[in-house]
Amino acid sequence: MSRIGKKPINIPKGVTVSQVGDTVTVKGPKGELTKTIVAGIRLESADDQVLVQCDKEGKQEGAYRGLVRALVANMVEGVANGFERVLEINGVGYRAEVKGSALNLALGYSHPIEYALPKGISVEVEKQTKIIIRGIDKELLGATAAKIRSFRKPEPYKGKGVKYAEERILRKAGKTGKK
Repeated sequence: MSRIGKKPINIPKGVTVSQVGDTVTVKGPKGELTKTIVAGIRLESADDQVLVQCDKEGKQEGAYRGLVRALVANMVEGVANGFERVLEINGVGYRAEVKGSALNLALGYSHPIEYALPKGISVEVEKQTKIIIRGIDKELLGATAAKIRSFRKPEPYKGKGVKYAEERILRKAGKTGKK
Protein backbone atom coordinates (compact mmCIF):
# COMPACT_ATOMS: atom_id res chain seq x y z
CA MET A 1 0.00 0.00 0.00
CA SER A 2 1.02 3.54 -0.64
CA ARG A 3 2.26 5.39 2.40
CA ILE A 4 2.55 8.69 0.56
CA GLY A 5 -1.06 8.50 -0.60
CA LYS A 6 -2.30 8.32 2.99
CA LYS A 7 -0.59 11.55 4.07
CA PRO A 8 -2.86 14.60 4.11
CA ILE A 9 -2.03 17.63 1.98
CA ASN A 10 -1.91 20.86 4.00
CA ILE A 11 -3.65 23.72 2.21
CA PRO A 12 -2.19 27.19 2.90
CA LYS A 13 -4.40 30.27 3.26
CA GLY A 14 -5.63 31.66 -0.04
CA VAL A 15 -5.48 28.30 -1.87
CA THR A 16 -8.57 26.35 -2.90
CA VAL A 17 -8.71 22.77 -4.20
CA SER A 18 -11.78 21.49 -6.07
CA GLN A 19 -12.58 18.32 -8.01
CA VAL A 20 -15.21 17.95 -10.73
CA GLY A 21 -15.30 14.42 -12.09
CA ASP A 22 -11.70 13.48 -12.95
CA THR A 23 -10.46 17.09 -13.11
CA VAL A 24 -8.71 18.74 -10.17
CA THR A 25 -8.40 22.53 -10.07
CA VAL A 26 -6.14 24.36 -7.64
CA LYS A 27 -6.39 28.16 -7.35
CA GLY A 28 -4.01 30.36 -5.40
CA PRO A 29 -2.31 33.74 -5.29
CA LYS A 30 0.19 32.87 -8.07
CA GLY A 31 -2.36 31.41 -10.50
CA GLU A 32 -4.53 28.43 -11.32
CA LEU A 33 -3.60 24.85 -12.31
CA THR A 34 -5.85 22.12 -13.70
CA LYS A 35 -5.01 18.44 -14.10
CA THR A 36 -6.95 15.35 -15.11
CA ILE A 37 -6.44 12.47 -12.67
CA VAL A 38 -7.10 8.74 -12.74
CA ALA A 39 -10.73 7.62 -12.49
CA GLY A 40 -11.62 6.10 -9.12
CA ILE A 41 -9.55 8.59 -7.10
CA ARG A 42 -11.34 11.33 -5.17
CA LEU A 43 -10.24 14.21 -2.96
CA GLU A 44 -11.90 14.84 0.39
CA SER A 45 -11.53 18.21 2.10
CA ALA A 46 -11.36 18.44 5.88
CA ASP A 47 -10.50 21.76 7.60
CA ASP A 48 -7.31 23.03 5.91
CA GLN A 49 -6.28 19.60 4.61
CA VAL A 50 -7.12 17.40 1.64
CA LEU A 51 -7.09 13.59 1.78
CA VAL A 52 -6.77 11.39 -1.31
CA GLN A 53 -9.12 8.40 -1.28
CA CYS A 54 -9.63 5.56 -3.76
CA ASP A 55 -12.81 3.61 -4.48
CA LYS A 56 -11.13 0.18 -4.53
CA GLU A 57 -8.19 -1.12 -2.54
CA GLY A 58 -5.41 -2.83 -4.45
CA LYS A 59 -1.80 -2.52 -5.46
CA GLN A 60 -2.47 -0.49 -8.62
CA GLU A 61 -5.02 1.77 -6.89
CA GLY A 62 -2.52 2.43 -4.08
CA ALA A 63 0.09 3.43 -6.64
CA TYR A 64 -2.36 5.78 -8.35
CA ARG A 65 -3.34 7.20 -4.97
CA GLY A 66 0.28 8.08 -4.19
CA LEU A 67 0.75 9.55 -7.67
CA VAL A 68 -2.34 11.76 -7.41
CA ARG A 69 -1.36 12.88 -3.90
CA ALA A 70 2.10 13.93 -5.13
CA LEU A 71 0.66 15.74 -8.17
CA VAL A 72 -1.92 17.64 -6.11
CA ALA A 73 0.68 18.53 -3.45
CA ASN A 74 2.94 19.94 -6.20
CA MET A 75 0.02 21.92 -7.62
CA VAL A 76 -0.75 23.38 -4.17
CA GLU A 77 2.93 24.27 -3.62
CA GLY A 78 3.13 25.83 -7.08
CA VAL A 79 0.12 28.14 -6.76
CA ALA A 80 1.14 29.13 -3.22
CA ASN A 81 4.93 29.68 -3.60
CA GLY A 82 5.98 28.73 -7.13
CA PHE A 83 8.99 26.70 -8.23
CA GLU A 84 12.47 27.68 -9.38
CA ARG A 85 15.26 25.92 -11.27
CA VAL A 86 18.76 27.32 -11.81
CA LEU A 87 20.98 26.46 -14.80
CA GLU A 88 24.63 27.41 -15.21
CA ILE A 89 26.51 27.90 -18.48
CA ASN A 90 30.22 27.02 -18.59
CA GLY A 91 32.45 27.67 -21.58
CA VAL A 92 34.34 30.45 -23.31
CA GLY A 93 31.92 32.64 -25.26
CA TYR A 94 28.86 30.77 -24.01
CA ARG A 95 26.14 33.16 -22.84
CA ALA A 96 22.40 33.70 -22.53
CA GLU A 97 20.05 36.66 -22.71
CA VAL A 98 16.31 37.19 -22.54
CA LYS A 99 14.55 39.07 -25.34
CA GLY A 100 10.82 39.40 -24.74
CA SER A 101 9.39 35.92 -24.31
CA ALA A 102 12.39 34.16 -25.85
CA LEU A 103 15.73 33.00 -24.50
CA ASN A 104 18.72 33.57 -26.78
CA LEU A 105 21.67 31.25 -26.23
CA ALA A 106 25.17 31.38 -27.70
CA LEU A 107 26.59 27.91 -27.05
CA GLY A 108 29.49 27.57 -29.46
CA TYR A 109 27.46 26.66 -32.54
CA SER A 110 27.67 28.60 -35.81
CA HIS A 111 24.26 30.12 -35.02
CA PRO A 112 22.54 31.44 -31.90
CA ILE A 113 19.73 29.36 -30.44
CA GLU A 114 16.43 31.17 -29.87
CA TYR A 115 14.11 29.25 -27.54
CA ALA A 116 10.51 30.49 -27.22
CA LEU A 117 9.46 30.12 -23.59
CA PRO A 118 6.23 28.24 -22.86
CA LYS A 119 3.30 30.15 -21.38
CA GLY A 120 3.55 30.28 -17.59
CA ILE A 121 7.37 30.14 -17.48
CA SER A 122 9.54 33.18 -16.75
CA VAL A 123 13.31 33.36 -17.13
CA GLU A 124 15.88 35.67 -15.59
CA VAL A 125 19.55 35.75 -16.63
CA GLU A 126 22.30 36.84 -14.23
CA LYS A 127 25.81 37.66 -15.50
CA GLN A 128 25.02 35.98 -18.86
CA THR A 129 25.93 32.56 -17.42
CA LYS A 130 23.25 31.88 -14.79
CA ILE A 131 19.68 31.16 -15.92
CA ILE A 132 16.90 31.21 -13.32
CA ILE A 133 13.65 29.60 -14.51
CA ARG A 134 10.46 30.21 -12.51
CA GLY A 135 6.90 28.92 -12.81
CA ILE A 136 3.96 27.44 -10.94
CA ASP A 137 3.73 24.14 -12.86
CA LYS A 138 6.54 21.86 -11.65
CA GLU A 139 6.19 19.46 -14.61
CA LEU A 140 6.42 22.25 -17.22
CA LEU A 141 9.29 23.90 -15.35
CA GLY A 142 11.32 20.67 -15.30
CA ALA A 143 10.62 20.01 -18.97
CA THR A 144 11.70 23.55 -19.91
CA ALA A 145 14.92 23.26 -17.89
CA ALA A 146 15.68 19.88 -19.48
CA LYS A 147 15.06 21.28 -22.97
CA ILE A 148 17.42 24.23 -22.38
CA ARG A 149 20.06 21.85 -20.97
CA SER A 150 19.70 19.58 -24.02
CA PHE A 151 20.95 22.33 -26.37
CA ARG A 152 24.52 21.74 -25.08
CA LYS A 153 24.86 19.07 -22.40
CA PRO A 154 27.99 19.37 -20.26
CA GLU A 155 30.86 17.32 -21.62
CA PRO A 156 33.10 15.33 -19.25
CA TYR A 157 36.53 16.61 -20.34
CA LYS A 158 36.32 20.38 -19.80
CA GLY A 159 32.82 20.62 -18.30
CA LYS A 160 31.61 22.99 -21.03
CA GLY A 161 27.88 23.23 -21.59
CA VAL A 162 24.62 23.92 -19.75
CA LYS A 163 24.15 22.18 -16.40
CA TYR A 164 21.85 22.33 -13.42
CA ALA A 165 23.29 24.41 -10.56
CA GLU A 166 23.33 21.43 -8.17
CA GLU A 167 24.63 18.99 -10.80
CA ARG A 168 28.17 17.67 -10.43
CA ILE A 169 29.98 16.77 -13.64
CA LEU A 170 32.29 13.77 -13.36
CA ARG A 171 35.47 14.74 -15.16
CA LYS A 172 37.53 12.35 -17.26
CA ALA A 173 41.23 12.48 -17.86
CA GLY A 174 42.09 13.35 -21.45
CA LYS A 175 44.36 11.39 -23.77
CA THR A 176 47.99 11.18 -22.83
CA GLY A 177 50.52 12.20 -25.45
CA LYS A 178 52.56 9.59 -27.37
CA LYS A 179 56.14 9.37 -26.11
